[in-house]
Amino acid sequence: MRDCLADIAGEADRPVVLVAVSGGPDSLALLHAACFVGPRAGVHVGAVTVDHGLQEGSLGRARDVAAAASRLGATPVSIWHVQVGTQGGPEAAARAARRAALEAAARAAGARAVLLAHTRDDQAETVLLGLARGSGARSLSGMAPRAGLMRRPLLHLPRRIVVEAARAEAASVWDDPHNVDPRYARARVRARVLPVLELELGPGVAAALARTADLLRADADALDDWAAREAATHIGPDGALDVVGLDALPEAVRTRVLRTAALAAGAPASDLTAGHVTALDRLVRDAPSGATIDLPGAVRAVRHGSALYLTPRASRAADAAPQVDPGGTS
Repeated sequence: MRDCLADIAGEADRPVVLVAVSGGPDSLALLHAACFVGPRAGVHVGAVTVDHGLQEGSLGRARDVAAAASRLGATPVSIWHVQVGTQGGPEAAARAARRAALEAAARAAGARAVLLAHTRDDQAETVLLGLARGSGARSLSGMAPRAGLMRRPLLHLPRRIVVEAARAEAASVWDDPHNVDPRYARARVRARVLPVLELELGPGVAAALARTADLLRADADALDDWAAREAATHIGPDGALDVVGLDALPEAVRTRVLRTAALAAGAPASDLTAGHVTALDRLVRDAPSGATIDLPGAVRAVRHGSALYLTPRASRAADAAPQVDPGGTS
């Protein structure tokens, strides 16, 4: 915890950090630790809880969590109510709504950071889910210890230790039934998959998966930095991509540049798949001039000679130019 706050501790304006508290043992342990360390480090600790409205009695639980945070000395303490959509499935939609609420709470409180209670076991689950989906290195790199306002000071600790800490504080813990509901992939990984791996492969699987995430994150960060430099070189002021220059790049860098260009053209990140990026890559490598593909967000990619253009799609009417099959959507 001290390391997590070290860069802002002791500043003259006594910076504010918020702890995201759900009422579960992980977040309550984090809240206790922050309320102990924060004041001693010159950091003002507040708390925020998000009411997703997905379960009966959720508002009452949110109020109980807020009251517990206030008793520990956290201030400001706020409850944010969200409406969970459907895009990307229930887990992804809830995560997106929660993230937006936490960012809004941080802005309202003028907070320098929001502390999240993810543990090493959460990281292992994230890596396994990425593997099952056939995701790339960025997805398999899991959750970063820091990402913008979000910080995860417990990411190196096993869940067992964190839960024991919460019990030691005699915290009134709420166990979210969604965490054990087999309808949710993460719950199945937690209750069934990881225990089997530990049984069959020996203890330490979760720690090994977390180490894998750290290694892949370093690789993905380096490739992203390389791709950002190449994008500045190979994307012209009119948005045209230099096909010859891109084709000379390693595939891992080229596809990152293409994904960046697609997002900049308006393709939603939630809908842009590996299959779409692969199709863009085929336009660069071996498609004839005039070939097109349609991307999510009404974006069309068109190859003209040695340039690739990504522009808003005027209509859904089929062009005379040949279409390149986007392939899989993993």
